[in-house]
Amino acid sequence: MKKHALTKFIALGLSASLMAGMLSGCRFGFASDPDDPNAVEAVEPIDMSVDTFEYDPSLSGTNITLLNSKAEIQTALVEMAAAFEEKSGVHVEVMPVTDGDSPYTKVVSLYNSGNPPTLSILDTTDVIALAEEKAADLSDQPWIAEAEGYTTEINGKVYSFPLCIEGRGIIYHKEVIEETLGEPFDPTTIRTQDDFVALLDRLVEAGMEHPISLAMEDWSLGAHHLQYIYETYDGTSDGAAECINLIKDGQLDLTTYDRMSQFLDMFDILKKYNVAYRDPLGADYDEMAIDLADGKTAFWFNGNWAWPNLAEADAEEDDEYGFLPYFMNNDPDDFANQQIQASPSKQVMLDGVVATEQEQAAAKEFLNWIVFSEIGQQMLVKTCKIIPPFQNNPYEPSDPLSRDIYSRVHEGAAFNASAIVPNDHWSVLGAAMQKYLADRSDRAELIDSIVAYWDEQQ
Repeated sequence: MKKHALTKFIALGLSASLMAGMLSGCRFGFASDPDDPNAVEAVEPIDMSVDTFEYDPSLSGTNITLLNSKAEIQTALVEMAAAFEEKSGVHVEVMPVTDGDSPYTKVVSLYNSGNPPTLSILDTTDVIALAEEKAADLSDQPWIAEAEGYTTEINGKVYSFPLCIEGRGIIYHKEVIEETLGEPFDPTTIRTQDDFVALLDRLVEAGMEHPISLAMEDWSLGAHHLQYIYETYDGTSDGAAECINLIKDGQLDLTTYDRMSQFLDMFDILKKYNVAYRDPLGADYDEMAIDLADGKTAFWFNGNWAWPNLAEADAEEDDEYGFLPYFMNNDPDDFANQQIQASPSKQVMLDGVVATEQEQAAAKEFLNWIVFSEIGQQMLVKTCKIIPPFQNNPYEPSDPLSRDIYSRVHEGAAFNASAIVPNDHWSVLGAAMQKYLADRSDRAELIDSIVAYWDEQQ
């Protein structure tokens, strides 16, 4: 893997023509108690000796707030805020969204109370819904040039700061596969659904009864799984938006749409080999990380945001984990079978309604510090464990899942497609997917639920 600034790969910025809402990858919560006094967490050192960033001394003493909806980096953000305050004199209070709460609901309630956060880490959905009424225009900020392909434009303006790149697919544990099969495993040899099934069957024959962990949460099923039917339309965000519009207008029949049937074929494979097949809706998310780390299973559909869960399950950063694509068919040349979905997820919105000019200026300095300060660059990657969307950031993530996504971005083996859907897509259609997962509905009923959902969005 080359150590250089993040270069852009085949990517399309999200545009105003896209519809509202994507659920980002992060999970609200941890694999185990994050406050375990016996837990020992490896901390990557930050070199504080070099800092060429130019601070505005007139902003020293300013207090701003940051609403954080990405729970797994709460402690890291507090550390980053402290480092920024030491250098700038600006105090950043990091406010966590309560476990299980909707970031959108939280920020709206704060606006209704007249006390919104200065900065809010939100899903793209929420930014699109709120930006033109609540957010400050960030189109003139210098970091825009470093985030080409990753900004979200709304009517030609940028209202949010792309915080990270996240990707998802079939996580594999290479060592477990090799120990079970008694031979080396090359993930590049698995190129189709049939290849994947053949590998699963070999693992079963070798004694791993159920090689796959499959989460039952509605956000996983309704967003991370189901949105492949939009995102693999052509592998772009604009294509995903076109797909959604065609479904809404009744011009794309899901009963004959090839990506719909291909997706269900793949999902059925995951169902068949699911370790929780007896009670799929009783599956425990925390146990899935433990099962994968311990070798009870070999695969877990998830994203690079799952690393904290695996780390809490005693996975090590030098372990060989990585991603297989979400195989859509048996064509090895189909981009969906060759590439991992990876795109900007969490966005930072600056309040343009209540925040004073001084507070807005301090918030803008904080965002630019993340991008241009040597300290901010390090802390984004090493402390927050984030894949940076900024071309000038020279640091690589240390955990194997993020390293794999980072590498795929460099190699052109990732497609940047974000299906921008309404806020309730993941909960409403996640519930429909749960019924299908539990064999309480068939394909026709699931498709009817999807069509009915989009009919209501007219």
